[in-house]
Amino acid sequence: MKAIRIHQTGGPEVMVLEDVDLGPPRPGEARVRHTVIGVNFIDSDHRSGLYKLPLPSGLGTEAAGVVEAVGDGVTSLKPGDRVAYAGAIGSYAEGANVRADRLVRIPGGVSDETAAAALLKGMTAQYLLKRTYPVKAGETILFHAAAGGVGLIAGQWAKHLGATVIGTVGDDAKIPLARANGYDHVLNTRSDDWVAKVREITGGKGVPVVYDSIGKDTWAGSLDCLAVRGLMASFGNASGPAPLFDPGLLAAKGSLYLTRPTLVSYTQTAEELAETAQDLFDVIAAGAVKIAVNQRFPLSQARAAHEALHGRGTTGATVLVP
Repeated sequence: MKAIRIHQTGGPEVMVLEDVDLGPPRPGEARVRHTVIGVNFIDSDHRSGLYKLPLPSGLGTEAAGVVEAVGDGVTSLKPGDRVAYAGAIGSYAEGANVRADRLVRIPGGVSDETAAAALLKGMTAQYLLKRTYPVKAGETILFHAAAGGVGLIAGQWAKHLGATVIGTVGDDAKIPLARANGYDHVLNTRSDDWVAKVREITGGKGVPVVYDSIGKDTWAGSLDCLAVRGLMASFGNASGPAPLFDPGLLAAKGSLYLTRPTLVSYTQTAEELAETAQDLFDVIAAGAVKIAVNQRFPLSQARAAHEALHGRGTTGATVLVP
C-alpha cells in the first residue's frame, strides 16, 4: 500500500510517499482500509521532531475507514464495520493495523469524512470543555485559535453549554467564521490589545479558564486574562513551545492553576474512549455541533496540506483522501 513516511525530522519536505507492506493484523488488532484521513497540528510536531518518534516512521494519528480483517481474539468488530480512530501513529496511509480497543464505531448518521475530521479534534474539545474545566452556563471563557479545527468545534459546543465565548484569531478574515461558530466576541491577537479587551468584556475580573493551543505567542497574555484561581489549559504549540517560567508567577497572578492535558490521558480505557466519542457523535447528531471540512488533499499531497497548515491558510478541518 501507499503510505507517507519520514526518515528524518524537519519541514514538510521530509515527508515521502512510499510503498509499504501492511501485513495481516496481529492478535487484538483490526486491519482498517482508510477512506478519509484527518490532519492535525500534532502531526507537524511529530514531523518536526518536537515530539520524538523512532525513525523511520509513519505519520498521522487519525482516520476513518472500513474493517477488512481482524486478528485473533477480536470479537468486538468484524469485516465491513465502519470505524474511526485517533491516536495511533501511521494514519497517513491507505490502511493500518490498529488495536481493536482503540477503534470506535461510526454511527449510521455520521459520514466517514465527518468522523475523520472530527474525532481527534472533537474528543479534544469534549475533554477540555467537560472534564479539564467543566464549563457552566453563564460563564465567560477564552479559547484561542477560534477558527481552527478544535476551535470551531469548541465554540459551538461551549455555546451549547450556555457559556459566553471569547475567541481569538490571527487574521481579521477569520472573524466571521468564528462568529458563525458560537463565538460571542472574536479578537485578533496580531492587531488587538486582546488582553485588555478580555478584561473589558469581563468587567475587569478575567475569565475562569483559558484554552491555549498557540503556545509561545499567547502564553503571557493568556495568564493575564485569568481571574483569581483561574485555570490555564495549555494543550498545543502552534507558535512554538511555551517558555520556561518560575511557578511563583502563578501565585503572583492570583493563585492560578496550570495543566497540560492530552487526549491520551483522558481516553485511557476503552470505556473512556467510547464514552468520549459517543458524547461527540451525540452533539453532532443533535445539530449542536457542525463539522466544517474546509480543505481536502490527496494523500500524495500531504506536504501541501502541512504547508497550508503552517501558513495559517486553513480553517476548520483538513483531510487527506487515499
